[in-house]
Amino acid sequence: MSRSDGWRVHVTHETRFDYNAPARASYNELRLTPRTERHQTALETKVVTVPAAPQYAYVDYWGTHVVAFNVDRGHEVLTITGTALMDTQQPEAPEDASWDDVADASFTMADHLAHAVYTAPDAELAAIATSLRAARPLETARRIMVRAHESLRYMRGVTGVHTSAHEAFVDGAGVCQDFAHLALSMTRSVGLPSRYVSGYLHPETDAVIGEEITGESHAWVEVWTGTWWGYDPTNDCAVGERHVAIGRGRDYADVPPVKGIYAGNAEHTMHVDVRIKRTN
Repeated sequence: MSRSDGWRVHVTHETRFDYNAPARASYNELRLTPRTERHQTALETKVVTVPAAPQYAYVDYWGTHVVAFNVDRGHEVLTITGTALMDTQQPEAPEDASWDDVADASFTMADHLAHAVYTAPDAELAAIATSLRAARPLETARRIMVRAHESLRYMRGVTGVHTSAHEAFVDGAGVCQDFAHLALSMTRSVGLPSRYVSGYLHPETDAVIGEEITGESHAWVEVWTGTWWGYDPTNDCAVGERHVAIGRGRDYADVPPVKGIYAGNAEHTMHVDVRIKRTN
């Protein structure tokens, strides 16, 4: 990839847990590490924990890189910092397969057609999806992305990580994962294989090189229309060089950035800080 074809992006994702009494131990899985794939290259990735603990890594069923670790001694603070330096590239134009092609491919994509916990539609959502079905799968997917974008206002605090697509649709508001779940609810309802993608987005199309800004975890979708086509329904744009993918799955439950449990009676608070900058 030539430098003119894309961006070089640096991301720092820090999660801090503060306990009001010592946690005797904690057991954690992290999905914070981008992988090298067709439109992005991982140049440097690292995960650091305080307290320090041995780490082991594996690739899960969905192809996401996972770092796991246990803290086996008492601690009142746990800090997890993932960093990544990535080259990203604008993908090619999406393919436009026929509905027969989609039906043939679907025999091997059952995981991406079945509704998961957060994407099951009610009768109204299913009917809306059916009304958006066009003569070609790509046009259908485009219509659904526009409808998902127009159905919700971006608003923090009105939904949580366990909010379903139906609940967000009724509320008419949500955050990026709600936009993604709503889009998936409709694409799967019309028979389009589709998957949830977690990662990061640099929010500025004309980013100042070298300027670090506050960001956040992000979510979008990929729909199979002959190849996997990435679209960001929150921002109503195709996925491009501003996006860094971490993992994929059926919905948010398959790709949480930090997942764990701890032993003890302590209560905790969590603070997340994501910083991102373009470096080329």
